[in-house]
Amino acid sequence: MPWVYLAVAIVFETIGTTALKASQQFTRPLPSVLVVVAYGLSFYLLAKALLHIPVGVAYAIWAGLGICLIAGIGYVVFGQRLDAPALAGIGLIVAGILVINIFSDVTPH
Repeated sequence: MPWVYLAVAIVFETIGTTALKASQQFTRPLPSVLVVVAYGLSFYLLAKALLHIPVGVAYAIWAGLGICLIAGIGYVVFGQRLDAPALAGIGLIVAGILVINIFSDVTPH
């Protein structure tokens, strides 16, 4: 169950960050409210996941996957382009997350 909490926390973090962009510096009410609600849920679920997953591992996965998802959303929704170094960096983030989950003994499998 902690991995489900972490996965849903990542989804809410991604929603919150997307809404942050859409809020236009908190000048649009609906996206602004969505930012607060989504981040609140994300941190709550991250805290639940931390009951069973080490904080360094959980945060690395939460932040890393959030970065990758937001980069994809930025490309698709906001038309933001990524150059080769940015794509390489995102690839390294994904590789790091895979190494943690496949090879680390500190994560519950």
